Amino acid sequence: MANTKQKIGVLYVLHGGMDTHEPKNLWDASIQMFSYDQNHPVYHMVIWNPDAWSMVLQTEFAVKFIRKYQFEYERIGGTDPFHRISDMQLAAMKAELDANTPGLQFEVDYACWMASDRVEHYPYPRFIYNGPDGSSAKCTYCGQDEPDGAWKNCDPERYNVDGPVERLLKKNVSRIVMIDMTVGGPRFYKSFDVVQMTKRALNDWNARHNTSIPLTWINDRRNFMEQAYPVLPEGWTSMLGTPEKFNRLEIASYPNPVVEDQELALLHVQGIEAGMSKKVPDNKTGIVLFNHGLFAAERKYFDPKIDDSVVLCKNIKALLLQRHPDMNSDNIIGAYGGVKELNPENGLVERTRSMRGEDIAYAYLYLGEKDMPNDEWGYRYWDALEYLKNRGVQHIVAGFPQVLTDSVLTLVEVYNQIGKEIGVKTWLKYKEGDYKLYPGCGHPFADFWGNWVDTRLENEGGKECCMKMGGCKDGEEYPPPRQTPLEKVREDMDPSLAYDLSDFGHLGYDGKNGPPDPERAVQQQYTGTWDIYQPPNNDPRVGKLLARHVLNVLRRDVR
Repeated sequence: MANTKQKIGVLYVLHGGMDTHEPKNLWDASIQMFSYDQNHPVYHMVIWNPDAWSMVLQTEFAVKFIRKYQFEYERIGGTDPFHRISDMQLAAMKAELDANTPGLQFEVDYACWMASDRVEHYPYPRFIYNGPDGSSAKCTYCGQDEPDGAWKNCDPERYNVDGPVERLLKKNVSRIVMIDMTVGGPRFYKSFDVVQMTKRALNDWNARHNTSIPLTWINDRRNFMEQAYPVLPEGWTSMLGTPEKFNRLEIASYPNPVVEDQELALLHVQGIEAGMSKKVPDNKTGIVLFNHGLFAAERKYFDPKIDDSVVLCKNIKALLLQRHPDMNSDNIIGAYGGVKELNPENGLVERTRSMRGEDIAYAYLYLGEKDMPNDEWGYRYWDALEYLKNRGVQHIVAGFPQVLTDSVLTLVEVYNQIGKEIGVKTWLKYKEGDYKLYPGCGHPFADFWGNWVDTRLENEGGKECCMKMGGCKDGEEYPPPRQTPLEKVREDMDPSLAYDLSDFGHLGYDGKNGPPDPERAVQQQYTGTWDIYQPPNNDPRVGKLLARHVLNVLRRDVR
């Protein structure tokens, strides 16, 4: 066991978000995202350039998220529960550490990859404030150049504060141990970003105070990601494309103890069970374990997110079959979102309707040559739903193993992604609604998804788009025709990428064979029901699991 006379700093690493949808929060979130990558144009030209600060919320990227979040936050009542729940998880972990370690003293804090309205929990706020060596401006923007004027209650010095590392060090901790749930336990480039920025803060402290405080990342105890990280060109990030030189490691020799934890699998299994239908037997129930990918194919050279996710999914499946022996093993499968692909009509890699207009799921295994895992773990989510529909299942539960805590992602986005495929009226709670989660209207569904696209046809004089599956009056076309010129990469806001949230979904329906029916499934549409799993959220076992992994590290580090 570690020396009981020394304090141990514990850093809980989270994805982060924002409690409320406000322009300042979106601006901070945007610059934080790009602050980790020294090769990104925003890093070079915006964060420490006052003349460019007002451009951040005018980009297509920002406008898309503004439109999306306006809808999502309104739908859940205005406040995202992520931070509130995460605070309870942190408190539960601290209580468990204090209760189970006679003589050991703990100081706990948390760091977020994106801490838009909790800047003090960005891993190293003063790095954003001061900038890298050679920057002349401080990051102090408070919206003074925005069309609507300066942001209320905005502190221009908000980044000139201690972050979680400095707070722990000022409490005289002898070491820092990180337990990471940025994407529910799997290692991921966002987690790696937080680790590297934490090390920057720690190294600066050590240099100033002539100390040597060590850092341990529990999920990657043997430092797989650092050892695998490309070494040429110097300062490589995925913005530079395929690296010139990288290390080839045997990933099986670098396990992640968090994703291997059977208790984590159990928490997800019980969340899936909460989404099952009491009216449908186990042998007619299908499970889709939905995951996000890498966001950039080049990250496969060091990022084991997909490998870790498959480990967790396999554990969930094994435990489901153990607890539900009548469940058909072939009805439990893994899936990922869409990704840009080659459009043969113009030779450009772009968002396409067949990939649902998405760009979130390069699903390469570490150093894999194939863009999807093998066996039952390599579906796109719409193909997974089609597969289960065609197998005759009567109820489908969509789990999301990379998420431990509810947010607008699980409360709104995933519902809309599933709903556009297999229907709104097939949602298990459709008739009675859920007014606790969705106080305004009782459901999470938009009229169409993505709800951020432009809704007028600029190529037809500003005519309103048809967003109804089956078409609209006067023969208006659905989906709307492409608006981006074919010789250009299709823009995110192109209405041709949006999907109607129809009554019984797009899968199994062909408009050429007749109109949809709002009262019943037609053609080969899904006739069963579906629901989303329940994340463990503030279940006290989350705190116990986190604390146990911290204690396991300390037990191994015998002095």
